[in-house]
Amino acid sequence: MSAVKRWLVGGAVIEGPGGVLLVANRRHNGAVDWSTPGGVIDEGEDVIAGLEREVLEETGLVVSGWDGLLYGIEVLAPDLGWHLRVEVHRAASVEGELALDDPDGIVFDAGYVAVGECDDRLAQSQLWVREPLSAWLGQRWTLARDFRYHVTGTDLASLRVSSVT
Repeated sequence: MSAVKRWLVGGAVIEGPGGVLLVANRRHNGAVDWSTPGGVIDEGEDVIAGLEREVLEETGLVVSGWDGLLYGIEVLAPDLGWHLRVEVHRAASVEGELALDDPDGIVFDAGYVAVGECDDRLAQSQLWVREPLSAWLGQRWTLARDFRYHVTGTDLASLRVSSVT
């Protein structure tokens, strides 16, 4: 039995003029989806430090304060051999101008999206990206929540993602 690949990802909810900051990601297969800024936290790196690094790399913005954890996401994909943990934090204060220069070459567009338009923008994103963010935007809870998902299948074009309660 092979080892399960594990990732820790940080996501940042940044609100500003016009709505919530979303970034467009071009995946290796050419597909495009939208998400909050963020990315993989390096081994041994503090989540907040890694999240600040990712936001700066993807958007040119410096987060100078945080309001705390909004929600956590666990995604288990046993058929693909991976486990994903995501921590999404809300930025309290941000400095700088939006400027795209992602060293990973994934983020190619970004902008503040009106809350009422976020669901349309997130339509092509994975369930574990769009569902928690849409829920938070609709409810604005103050205590962190957890979301869990299970992925079945090995063909990326036909994966089945289900919410786990």
